[in-house]
Amino acid sequence: MSIVLDAMGSDDRPTPELQAAVDAARLYQEEIILVGDEATLKPRLAALNPGSLPVSIVHAPEAVDMTDHIEDVRKKKDNSMKIGMELVKAGKASCFVTAGNTGMAMYFAVKTFRNIPGIIRPALTTIFPVKGGRCIVCDIGANAECTPEYLLQFAILGSIYAEKILKVKNPRVGLLSNGEEAGKGNELVKGTYPLLQSSGLNFVGNVEGKEVFNGEADVVVTDGFTGNIMLKSTEAVAKLIVDTLKENLMASYRTKVGAFLARPAFDGVKKLIDPSEVGAAPLLGVDGLVFIGHGRSNAKAMTSALRVAHLANEAHLLDALREVVQTRLAGTVPPPSK
Repeated sequence: MSIVLDAMGSDDRPTPELQAAVDAARLYQEEIILVGDEATLKPRLAALNPGSLPVSIVHAPEAVDMTDHIEDVRKKKDNSMKIGMELVKAGKASCFVTAGNTGMAMYFAVKTFRNIPGIIRPALTTIFPVKGGRCIVCDIGANAECTPEYLLQFAILGSIYAEKILKVKNPRVGLLSNGEEAGKGNELVKGTYPLLQSSGLNFVGNVEGKEVFNGEADVVVTDGFTGNIMLKSTEAVAKLIVDTLKENLMASYRTKVGAFLARPAFDGVKKLIDPSEVGAAPLLGVDGLVFIGHGRSNAKAMTSALRVAHLANEAHLLDALREVVQTRLAGTVPPPSK
């Protein structure tokens, strides 16, 4: 099945999207449908010499801006997000990828696909590098205000994502808190703890930041406000370390020689903490495959985003999520807290 790529999403649109479409089509031999202003996209795509690669364009004269809100996008009836998701809804593609406005991507995803029956709110999910492997963290920004029932569902959705994409059997689920003990945390954490205890998941209890990065959980759940701060802080600290290390290594001839000899190790660390290796975060819980990347994504990040979408489609992720919600979640989740 084809993958739809919002060509008008990133801060540098459409340059990263065009290059990524060509690169991904070459890597996966899968059709990439670019959605955006055809007059803009067609000559720039031709300049990349795609040849016979399966890259096509669907015209969408309008684009969603990063500053847009719901009242703004309602006036843009032919925007690339809306048209792109409608292509997936109509069965003309398997999934949708964008580096555009996160809030508006979530708005159109829920409006177009609706939630999987039984899901209260979808969660934005990403992969963190941790000791010994990787860890799923959700939510990272879709839901600033949450209830314990939301976090229970995030844990279930995140567990399926870990099983299908990271190939982790019976993933360990941790609840992000400011202390390991069961009684620690705010009211949201305290209310979520017993739900996760009785969920049937492999719940390992509360986890602090040090446990997350020590690899003591495969899935970490939190509200979107906390998760987004955690994500951006982690990226900023990683960049600070790399920049400081580079500055010190280039300070003298002696350190430059040492840097040259240790280059393979440094390259490995840089790849581990490079956000462009992750590419995009899936919006789990909507009844369609939607992936949202950073607005500042470059071509490498957009190619990674298309890779994640390709892998999710190959792993039949949406089918697995639907099945779990129907068999494991249905009738077991208490009504949302008032």
